[in-house]
Amino acid sequence: MRASRERALPRRARALALLALLLAGCLAEERPAGPAPPFTLPDLEGRELALADLAGRTVVVDFWATWCEPCKAQIPVLNRFQREHPEVAVLGVAVDADGLAVVEPFAREHAIGYRVLLGSESLAREYGVPGFPALVIVDAAGRLDSLHLGVVTPEALEEAVVAAADGP
Repeated sequence: MRASRERALPRRARALALLALLLAGCLAEERPAGPAPPFTLPDLEGRELALADLAGRTVVVDFWATWCEPCKAQIPVLNRFQREHPEVAVLGVAVDADGLAVVEPFAREHAIGYRVLLGSESLAREYGVPGFPALVIVDAAGRLDSLHLGVVTPEALEEAVVAAADGP
């Protein structure tokens, strides 16, 4: 009995790992429907920004947290993208419960070059985000275009923004 149990556990673990990979792949390709949930959030200087203020522009919204190791790897990709595509609004929405006290020094230390807003995990859930980091692309008409989980490559980010600009 013990030998069969030892064989079953690795098989079960492999099956769960495969399922997780399949789900992650599906979520990375998911195209959410409908308008993006509205928000008005403060940035690190205390100025408020509403999503509606960016109407007519494609918006990349990166949901992240200071405690999230993969989120750190996404910063250089987004910094570069913002420098190369100033016509696209890149926003980092920090979901840390401790807010400005932890986010501001983190943003400075990691040289974040795009606008950082103080958000919440509940806002991330409104956008369908199940984990971090997660990028949401909002098209120029204010509709959710795509959701990308995990660290996005520069190429995947370019493709997603081009697809959003091309419309449904």
